[in-house]
Amino acid sequence: MLKIGDFSKLSRVSVKTLRYYDEVGLLNSSQVDRFTGYRYYSIEQIPRLNRILAFKDLGFSLEQIARLLDENLPPAQIRGMLRMKQAEIQDQLEEEQARLRRIEARLRQIEQEDSMPTYDIVLKKVDPQRVISVRDTLPTFGDQVSLWIELANYLISRKTKAAGPSITIYHDPEYCERDVDLETATPVSVSLPESQRVKVRELPGIDLVATLIHKGRYENFGQTYSALVSWIEANGYRITGPNREVYLLCAANVYDDPTVFGEYLTEDPDEFLTEIQFPVDKV
Repeated sequence: MLKIGDFSKLSRVSVKTLRYYDEVGLLNSSQVDRFTGYRYYSIEQIPRLNRILAFKDLGFSLEQIARLLDENLPPAQIRGMLRMKQAEIQDQLEEEQARLRRIEARLRQIEQEDSMPTYDIVLKKVDPQRVISVRDTLPTFGDQVSLWIELANYLISRKTKAAGPSITIYHDPEYCERDVDLETATPVSVSLPESQRVKVRELPGIDLVATLIHKGRYENFGQTYSALVSWIEANGYRITGPNREVYLLCAANVYDDPTVFGEYLTEDPDEFLTEIQFPVDKV
């Protein structure tokens, strides 16, 4: 029999770890002195400890390892657990490779501009939300102001306020300078009736969007869009649907009663905050 210290030296596993394995029932000591409380181990326990360490090296949790050490566990179930771990590690590897590509793209951008990038692109999930919306084909992008006034008047007539930042969805499959197919939408928290023009619907969520915050006036949108699209291509993604603009802070002076849009408005164009979203997936 070996004292826990000697067994620790022989197995090259710390005493603290051996005690923890004993407490959770993963590797119980062969004997405990009832007077001193000293734990003793036998040489025959080395193979079990090595198997624990081998499974731990494969990334299994101690709870999973306990199941894998169960002598009654069928081989098919062990194979299934190993395949699941294999798939899990493969997913992690792909995520880390994508992160590596983003780091490389950021480094290239800094090297080319010799400064920190102006824009920070973030990947995230967008949840579905109930909105009121108006969709129309307009001569130019700037003409959408008329749709926003239409939505504001609808909210005023029903004594309702926006439940979140307003959104424009661009439905054209490619960039158009004229005859733009777009939809303006405002989140609402209550049930509302539809009108001939204003529809009530659930705006679908998106599993993955590449987003960028544009600060200031809308005249420089082209540069912001170009930066986001370039990032998407450089990092191994592709655009999969209509892009959106979420107006975190936008113009207040176009509305007769701006209170319906609450805290999402500002008088200063230099304070405008717009989140541009492109749905993407990996190429």
